[in-house]
Amino acid sequence: MALAITFIFCIIAARLLYVQIFWGADLKLRAADQWNREIPVIAARGIISDRNGTVLAGNRTTYSVFIRPNAVKNVEETATVLSGLFSVDPQTILKKIKGGKVSEVTVARQVEKEAIEKMIAYGLDGVYYSRDNSRQYAFNDALCQVLGFTSSDGLGISGLEKYYNTILGGTDGEITYTTDIVGIETENPVVVYREAKAGDEIRLTIDMDIQLAAENAMQNVYNTSKAKSVSCVVMNPQNFDILAMVNYPSYDLNDIPRDDNELLNSRSRNTIVSDIYEPGSTFKVVTAAANIEEYLRGNAKAFSNSYVYNGSRTRTVDGTKIKCWADHSNGRHQNQTLAEALNNSCNPCFTDIALSLGSKTFYDYLGAFGFGNVTGLDFNGEALGMLVPETAVRDCDLARIGFGQTVAVTGIQLACAVAAAVNGGNYYVPRLLKSVVSADGKTVSENPTLLKNKAISEQASSILRGMLEGVVKEGSGKHAYIEGYKVGGKTGTAQKYEDGHVASGKYVSSFAGFFPASNPEYLALIIVDEPQGTYYGSAVAAPVAKEIFEDIIKIKNIERYE
Repeated sequence: MALAITFIFCIIAARLLYVQIFWGADLKLRAADQWNREIPVIAARGIISDRNGTVLAGNRTTYSVFIRPNAVKNVEETATVLSGLFSVDPQTILKKIKGGKVSEVTVARQVEKEAIEKMIAYGLDGVYYSRDNSRQYAFNDALCQVLGFTSSDGLGISGLEKYYNTILGGTDGEITYTTDIVGIETENPVVVYREAKAGDEIRLTIDMDIQLAAENAMQNVYNTSKAKSVSCVVMNPQNFDILAMVNYPSYDLNDIPRDDNELLNSRSRNTIVSDIYEPGSTFKVVTAAANIEEYLRGNAKAFSNSYVYNGSRTRTVDGTKIKCWADHSNGRHQNQTLAEALNNSCNPCFTDIALSLGSKTFYDYLGAFGFGNVTGLDFNGEALGMLVPETAVRDCDLARIGFGQTVAVTGIQLACAVAAAVNGGNYYVPRLLKSVVSADGKTVSENPTLLKNKAISEQASSILRGMLEGVVKEGSGKHAYIEGYKVGGKTGTAQKYEDGHVASGKYVSSFAGFFPASNPEYLALIIVDEPQGTYYGSAVAAPVAKEIFEDIIKIKNIERYE
């Protein structure tokens, strides 16, 4: 008996020890949860601003409404009143009140102050409210695919709102007060307030003045060309800061079509980053850059800048006929230098370069210019592009890649490649975030410029800039020429493919341009998808770049260079 009693006593003592020491903290939390109730205090979401501090996404104060079912005294009246105020089905509210499974249910979010004042006047027991925030976008549809939007509970769903949600979100607070065991507020409750911490501001590299100019130009070409869609990116080629990014058609961030998923998914897609296309002749910038650099390095397989190409023939490579966009039978495009081949956008010359350099050398340059990989832009959903693996590439593939076929790129990939080709050969990681700023205005962190690699030498880049300036002065890019300013660039017109075949009458028109040509500060890539009527990049896309550059000249008050 003594041993049995001792054994039982030890078990009880061990149990008490476990409850007090090992289980005590959890039991305290459970007790606090039974005798206390919390009302959330939603943290103000961090604002999004452009590089100059112009607010792009801010907040307006709204409210959330909650019910404590155990504290509701008149169920029918409560359901009827709340239904009328917040347009919620009364049966839904009744089910929430009578469900009995949770201590708190949400009735409505992002409610305006006027509705809350009316609710307070009814004096409903068991009904509470707290402040939350509704996102408000200063420029409606401008930059909509880049900024993205939030859910009704304030979480980033797309765009930068999603990518930088952790920074923008902040930390919610709460108001805690004592209740009885069934959740009804006590007569003299003890109230504890824990303050919310606002999210930090993200300051972008975007220049909203340039963005609005680009938006206007892209809407104009969309309407006049009756294109399927248009897109544009403007960047600083010296550090790859994104100054503007446009996709059109767009949607209003303050009136999001949440009830039409198909429309919302198509309009909210940042095609410059996430969609790929065959670039056509704009890709010849990369081929020319590779040839110039290899010639300077003494590669005997590269052609000199004075070499005269015989462009008067159709080439057959691996049994595949490869020809130019122009009819050579009348003597056009014959006997050209590289500069003249760029002016005329002559395909056979760039076929010659790609085949002469060979797959190993040419693919080294494709990698250095970022093709076959993401650029690293701080944005979700960036596509890789499509590049035939070097181990599988045939001569006929290599020949076509040389002038921008049999390769697919994203807009941001091509823009970065051209920027590296003309800025002295430096390939940077493109960025949308410039810095993070706290709610009290102090800089939390700077997003540094990151040099990824050296694609070509400064000398090769300088030679190429001169050639591309000639394309705008006297070649296919003349519709981008601005008197008194040195503009360089390259046009592109690519046929579209559907189900592995050329889609009749469907083209992508593009232009990659920059200025001043001697030391580029601004670069724009214009993409017009399926323009109707005139479809050449020289006629459709080049004038848009000119319009944007002329607006930048006015905005920045840039003086003439010549």
